[in-house]
Amino acid sequence: MRAAIIIALKDLSQRLRDKSAILMGIVAPLGLAFIFAAIIPDATASSFDIHVGVVDSDGGEISASFINDVLPSVEAQGLLTVTKYDDVDQALTDVENGDEDAVYIFPAGYSASVQSGAGGTVRMVRNVDSTIGGQIAKAVLDGYLSEVEAVTVSVGTAMVDGARDAPAVRALAMETPAAVVLADTEASNRTLDSTTFFAAGMAVFFLFFTVQFGVSSLLEERLNGTLPRLLGAPINRWSIIGGKAITSFVLGLVSMVVLAVGTTLLIGANWGNPVAVAILMVAGVLAALGIMAMVAVVAKTPEQAANWQSIIAVVLGLLGGTFFPLSQGPRLLAALSKLTPHAWFMQGLGDISSGAGLSAVITPTLAMLAFFVVTLGLAIWFGRERVLAL
Repeated sequence: MRAAIIIALKDLSQRLRDKSAILMGIVAPLGLAFIFAAIIPDATASSFDIHVGVVDSDGGEISASFINDVLPSVEAQGLLTVTKYDDVDQALTDVENGDEDAVYIFPAGYSASVQSGAGGTVRMVRNVDSTIGGQIAKAVLDGYLSEVEAVTVSVGTAMVDGARDAPAVRALAMETPAAVVLADTEASNRTLDSTTFFAAGMAVFFLFFTVQFGVSSLLEERLNGTLPRLLGAPINRWSIIGGKAITSFVLGLVSMVVLAVGTTLLIGANWGNPVAVAILMVAGVLAALGIMAMVAVVAKTPEQAANWQSIIAVVLGLLGGTFFPLSQGPRLLAALSKLTPHAWFMQGLGDISSGAGLSAVITPTLAMLAFFVVTLGLAIWFGRERVLAL
């Protein structure tokens, strides 16, 4: 064991001197996580920076209900920031300049026209560059106007049937509860917010490039002529393999820990329970170690091993959903992703970052450990003669 640790310390020192492990294990994934988090909006966030204006040239009951009841309710949920305007031209200018995403304009006489049965039109102007903001603003207005239309139809129907007190019928229609109510329920499958998703995705994606430094160094030792010296030394040959494995494990684990802490502090990623995250990280590093070792032992040269390992790392990373949520792809892709440790890591992290307990990581951890056991076993089997002539 002492010999394995000495070999690992030598390899770690070499990787730190040439900066390759730092660049691949920390700088690249941290930079990409920061870029993705900055340019891609968070679809799971509970609030949006959407600004809308409203001009009430009507001053009637219907426009007042929308402005004084509906908009404050939506604003309290963090969906909109509402600004009231007295001048239509100023509101339109602010929309054109991008200060407002949209503006509602209630024309004079709108409420009276609707209440008389003649109908009316609310004008909404959207900023052409604010597609999402404009759509949300329109959805808010459409929802309210649908209720107004429902009340109008109810009043008209009652009047046809002989009712005479239109205000009383209208009040009764407005107080009648909706036939269908939308319930907000938490789904069993949890998803990561975009910042945490890209932080974790880049961490596990580049993990496979990081751990290859240790396992591929056996081929470098053989190419440089230092491997025969190690084999001729009074060292157990399994200590040589153990030293390379320790190098890969330490590089991978340090990379994951630094990225988790760094993205949490710098871009606000939410990795969840530290104990559960640590368990997933260890299992993920072991899975990457086994897969990269299996690829390395069948290669003939360090260059060939690096090329094959890069291809495997990219394919598994894409298939495992480290660059985009698998829920956005076809079902077949989601099913195939289970053949990668990446998908299991992201699944476990998604559960614990949403508040699930330690039990949520049991299945993902066992799946990643299965990758480790199978691939490392194959690596030992195929490499016992090709690498160390065991």
